Amino acid sequence: MPDALLLLSFGGPEGPEDVLPFLENVTRGRGVPPERLAEVAQHYLHFGGVSPINALNREIIAALEADLAAAGLDLPVYFGNRNWHPMVEDTVARMTADGVRSALVFPTSAWGGYSGCRQYDEDITRARAAVGAQAPELVKLRQYFDHPLLIESFADAITAAVGLLPEPRRAGARLVFTAHSIPVSADAAAGPPADGGRLYSRQVAEAARLCAAATGFTDYDVVWQSRSGPPQVPWLDPDIVDHLDVLHGKGVDAVVVCPVGFVSDHLEVIWDLDNEAATRAAELGMAFARAATPGTDPRFSRMIVELIQERTSAGAVRELGTVPGYGCTADGALCAPGCCEPPARPARR
Repeated sequence: MPDALLLLSFGGPEGPEDVLPFLENVTRGRGVPPERLAEVAQHYLHFGGVSPINALNREIIAALEADLAAAGLDLPVYFGNRNWHPMVEDTVARMTADGVRSALVFPTSAWGGYSGCRQYDEDITRARAAVGAQAPELVKLRQYFDHPLLIESFADAITAAVGLLPEPRRAGARLVFTAHSIPVSADAAAGPPADGGRLYSRQVAEAARLCAAATGFTDYDVVWQSRSGPPQVPWLDPDIVDHLDVLHGKGVDAVVVCPVGFVSDHLEVIWDLDNEAATRAAELGMAFARAATPGTDPRFSRMIVELIQERTSAGAVRELGTVPGYGCTADGALCAPGCCEPPARPARR
């Protein structure tokens, strides 16, 4: 039985003075020009320089601690981030000082791919190296994009969002799923090489299929959001805002948008969907409703408990989909050689 659980996340600024240092951490080594950082910084400053992600993760931890106690699991929960405080290196150092010798790691990403999975392996490797030989063993829990409790939460959120639309437009509303776009080359490299690539987009499509089926939608769209990088580099598309224009041209007058690629209301959700997409829909005269993310749904913390029980042989594996999942490795090891190779960084001009 492990000694602890580490919730490992992306991190986000918690005040205006944090914004640029945080963005510099996120983009370090990528050759992103300062003017682009300044542009993205305005998205955070629009909300007072505070990303909701850290506060939401603390809510998840509080619920998780209660659910662990109810399940009879004596596991202290630690919190570490890749890009902002509490930094994962500092958290693993504290775990070591507390006498933790082995811990499970829950990443706040349900997906495969470099950003969704391998970067968390790199975080674990970096944190253990910073601590040294006394660092605890860290075993990352598997990808959970098709866990029944996650799908149930999204499905209920979709149903609730439909209820927010004007009653005359509900029957004809279009269901649109979104996830964070990545470079096409990164998606092609996602997953163990023997699995054929495109693991990330395949998992997103499968999660969308499961959510649509659970809510009675037989027809829906999967689109993308939050792309960045040079325009000459192909990313997964279409973009959600562009897709709204296409739907409008087809006579669609109401949409329900489900951010299936996000477990919490990260800044990308509240900026790209609640701000940009909602504004464009209003300009087009379309009714718009956005489904809630599952992070603060009680089923989300229960899902984490089930993943822990599954790993400790106290519970069954619960998966709904047909697309494979991976990700459960120790001490930052990859699922397979060459798995989820990082995308090539464009040369700075």
